[in-house]
Amino acid sequence: MKNKDPNLKTHFTSGGVVRDIIIGMSDGLTVPFALAAGLSGAVSQTNIIIIAGFAEIAAGCISMGLGGYLAAQHDAEHYYSEQKKELSHVNATPKEEEQEVVDIFKGYGLSEKEIYPIVANLKSNPSKWVDFMMRNELNLDKPDETRARNSGLTVALSYLVAGLIPLAPYIFIHEPNEALVISVIVTLIALAIFGYGKAKLINNNPWQSALRTVLIGGVAAIAAYVIAKVIAM
Repeated sequence: MKNKDPNLKTHFTSGGVVRDIIIGMSDGLTVPFALAAGLSGAVSQTNIIIIAGFAEIAAGCISMGLGGYLAAQHDAEHYYSEQKKELSHVNATPKEEEQEVVDIFKGYGLSEKEIYPIVANLKSNPSKWVDFMMRNELNLDKPDETRARNSGLTVALSYLVAGLIPLAPYIFIHEPNEALVISVIVTLIALAIFGYGKAKLINNNPWQSALRTVLIGGVAAIAAYVIAKVIAM
């Protein structure tokens, strides 16, 4: 068996689903954590924190999910709008569009002799020509028809799952400050794992990402706790 070249680069293309999970979990871990920590500094009953926490998670799921849906829908609308424009350009100004194809392939080092058969082939199939221009001139890929729906659901569910992590200790522990300590420990561990895993997927420094994610979540929670404590005085 041949040994794997240690210098061989591996690449990860973050798909839409992975991106949606990251978006949902990032806010889902941070916002409910900060809310629960803030309320722990102001109230003496965990049931208030639990009710407020679930209300925030519900609102966050709806807001984040709708945001994911609308963002994906906007991308699709943008694609089809540009597709119509490109089709009109192919029909109205074919010579200019042909030159754009030539320029694209010249950028890859092809000669005109090699390029013109490709141009002729594209000219015989306008829909393929438009698809080629969409990808290579505008850097736009045809959107999946289910993308908007799936994006909204993925972001919302990721937010829900992540949001339950900092809130869970308050469900089982009735003393707010004690529940806060457990919530801090559990959530910071979850933030570290999340930051580490996210960086590994995109080949970034995982430890640096884990530390940065923990610091962001921790600062948000501390700020919320201090503000709530001061207001409650």
